[in-house]
Amino acid sequence: MPYFERDGISLYYELHGEGFPVLLFAPGGMRSAIAVWQRGAYDPMQRLSDEFQLIAMDQRNAGQSRAPVRKGDGWQVYTEDHLALLDHLGVERCAVLGNCIGGSFGLGLIQAAPERVAAAVLQQPIGLTTENRKLFFDMFDAWAKDLGERPDVDQDALAGFRQAMYGGDDFVFNVSKDFVKTVQTPLLITLGNDPYHPSETSRAIAALAPNAQLLERWKEPELVDDTVAKVRAFLREHAAL
Repeated sequence: MPYFERDGISLYYELHGEGFPVLLFAPGGMRSAIAVWQRGAYDPMQRLSDEFQLIAMDQRNAGQSRAPVRKGDGWQVYTEDHLALLDHLGVERCAVLGNCIGGSFGLGLIQAAPERVAAAVLQQPIGLTTENRKLFFDMFDAWAKDLGERPDVDQDALAGFRQAMYGGDDFVFNVSKDFVKTVQTPLLITLGNDPYHPSETSRAIAALAPNAQLLERWKEPELVDDTVAKVRAFLREHAAL
C-alpha cells in the first residue's frame, strides 16, 4: 500500500488508471477518505479511471493517514499535503475533483498554486450559512473525540485547529468571496442541497467565479450516467499541460 511520508506525516494514497492526472478530494468532512467515495452518487475511481489517472488520498488523520496536530494548524496544512503529494508523484499540473469538503480543498489548492490546477469539479461544496456553523463544529468534535484518544494529540492545539477550520467567516471556510472573483481556473460546480452543502454556496461560487458553470440536477440515480458524462467531457476539455 503506498504511503507518502514527510515531517511526521503519513499520507495514504492510491493511483487508478492512466492519462491526465486528476487529484480526488473525497467527501466525509474531517473523515475525508478514499472509502467514502463508495457512499456518494458515483465513485470516480470506477467511472473515470479508463481515461484519466486518478490520484485518491486519505486526508491527514482520516482513513489510513496519520499526522500530528500542531498549534497553528488550519486549512493550510491540507494544502501543504496536497502540494507535497503532487511533488512526490512528479505531477506538475492536474485537474481536481472534490466532493463536500473537497470543494474547499480544491479552492485552497487553486489559491496556493493556480498554475498547477487545469480545472476543478466542485461537487456539492460545503459552505457557511447563518444557521449551520454548529453542524460543522459538532462534526469536528466527533472526529476529534476519536483523535483525542491518541497520547500525542495536544488538546489546546486541537481546540485551535477547530477554530481555524470552522470558526471563520469565509463562505467556504478557507477562501473568501473576493478571492473566488479572481479565479480564472475553469470550474464545474454541482449543486448542494442540504445544511452541510447549502445550495446558496454552490450558486455563489458559480456566480462569482469568471469561468464557472453550475449543474443543478446531478445525483438522482437516473441522472448519474449523464453527470459522469458531463464531468468526463469537462475534464477532457481542460486536460492539457
